[in-house]
Amino acid sequence: MRLAPLLNLSLLILFPVAWFAPLLRAGLLPIFGLSEISVLTGLQSLWDTDPALALLVSFLALFAPYAKVLGLALIDFGLLSPRTLPALRLMGRLAMADIFLVALYIVLAKGTGFGTVETAWGLWLFTACVALSLLLSHRRHT
Repeated sequence: MRLAPLLNLSLLILFPVAWFAPLLRAGLLPIFGLSEISVLTGLQSLWDTDPALALLVSFLALFAPYAKVLGLALIDFGLLSPRTLPALRLMGRLAMADIFLVALYIVLAKGTGFGTVETAWGLWLFTACVALSLLLSHRRHT
């Protein structure tokens, strides 16, 4: 079996790990400790305050990247037409928008000076998953 399909299948496990992993640690002051925020804990908070934004972030962070990985796997095993690649590539780009939102949040929080925000390993894992997914679909087109 080729390496690309195996890497793509590994994303079926790595994406859910990234959703539970801490993206960042945030707190009012470092002496009070920092709360870890993951994709899922962030979504839980959003559902309470802004359901429309929570729905958008759910699509960008959960549905879009996972659907893309599943679509590429179906293409790899001959169960889906390669003509769907442009749509799958779009799904991957939408997932990248979620990383942009997290980065924007970090920049805004650090710029205010009222609290402490630190990136955590989950942000790097989630970014790597999205980047690998983009690379795998790009390599199919070239």
